[in-house]
Amino acid sequence: MRAFFAVVILCAASLLSTVSARAEDPIDTTRTMIEEQIKAFLKDDAETAYSFAAPGIKAIYPDKNLFFAMVKKSYEPVYHPGNYAFGRSRSIDNGALIYHEVLISGRDGRDWTAIYQMTRQPDGSYRINGVQIMPDADSKGI
Repeated sequence: MRAFFAVVILCAASLLSTVSARAEDPIDTTRTMIEEQIKAFLKDDAETAYSFAAPGIKAIYPDKNLFFAMVKKSYEPVYHPGNYAFGRSRSIDNGALIYHEVLISGRDGRDWTAIYQMTRQPDGSYRINGVQIMPDADSKGI
């Protein structure tokens, strides 16, 4: 009976370590951050959206309201997407840099591709270090 319980405990510990390791996957972590920032934009929550910005972005836009105004003006498809889905992701230098492709259908019906650059911070967390947005000229629609 003890052997049975030992096996059950070992299996549970193995499962928990697998779940824990997966939860700390930088690709998943940074993808979730992007989703949370988009949700903040959709709610016009400047403070939360700004909290995901890397120190370099905050140096350029030292105030959440300046940052928010810039996003509204220059990144409308990211600020208020119609729909979006994640495309490819790429991790560089063992996760020091992570790139995510986000495919966006704007509310105006136009399609866009946004490339997010995520940088690992000295404390191990990630922040959004920049977004490049391009019209998706190749989209044929449905």
